[in-house]
Amino acid sequence: MTALNASTRRVATAVALAAAAAISLSACSAGQISQTATQVAAVNGNYANQGDISLRNVHIVYPDSASEHSLEAGGTVALAFTAVNESEFQPERLTKITTDKAASVTIAGEVGGRVIKPQTALSAGTPDATVTDDGEQIETDIILVTLNDVAETVRPGLTVPVTFTFERSGEITVDAPVDAGPILDRHESDVSGNAGTGTLAELVGGH
Repeated sequence: MTALNASTRRVATAVALAAAAAISLSACSAGQISQTATQVAAVNGNYANQGDISLRNVHIVYPDSASEHSLEAGGTVALAFTAVNESEFQPERLTKITTDKAASVTIAGEVGGRVIKPQTALSAGTPDATVTDDGEQIETDIILVTLNDVAETVRPGLTVPVTFTFERSGEITVDAPVDAGPILDRHESDVSGNAGTGTLAELVGGH
C-alpha cells in the first residue's frame, strides 16, 4: 500500500473533519430541544469522488428573500458545491456543468478562470471553510453557478441530477438535493430534553 504524504493527508483530514463535525452535530441534536437545537439545516449536500476530484456539499440553494432566484418552474436557482483537487502536481479545470432539469447552466467568469490548482478547491454557493489538521485553510476560489429555466420537478426535498465535467477527471454525475430552506422547526414535547445553549465547540465536544 502506498503511504500518503503530508500534503495529501492534510486535504484528506480536512474532508474527514468536516464529515465528523456534521455527524457530531446530528448526534447532539437527536431528541433534544433548546434554543440552539430548533434550527437545523434542511438538507445535506451530496458528494462524489473521481480521479483527483472530490465533490462535496453539492445541492440546490434555497432562494432567500433578497435574491432574484426562484424555485418556480422557469425560474433560476443557484448551485452550491466544493470541488477539491487532491492532486499534488496536476491542475484540474472545470469545463462545464449540465442537467436535464434546466434549459442551461451558467458558470460565472472566464473558462480559463475555472482552473483548480493542486491541493486547492473551487466552490460555488456559500461553502464552509476547509481547514487542514495544521489549522490552515485550503485555498478556495469562489464562483457563481446558476441553473436557468428550471423544470417543474425542481422542488424542495427532491434531487436534481447534475453532471460536472472536468478536463482530466471526466464527467461526474451527482444527485443534488434541493434545499428546503435554512430553518426547520423541531417538534417540542414534555419528554424533550434540554441541550442547553452552549457554543458550537462545546456542543461538538460534548459527545
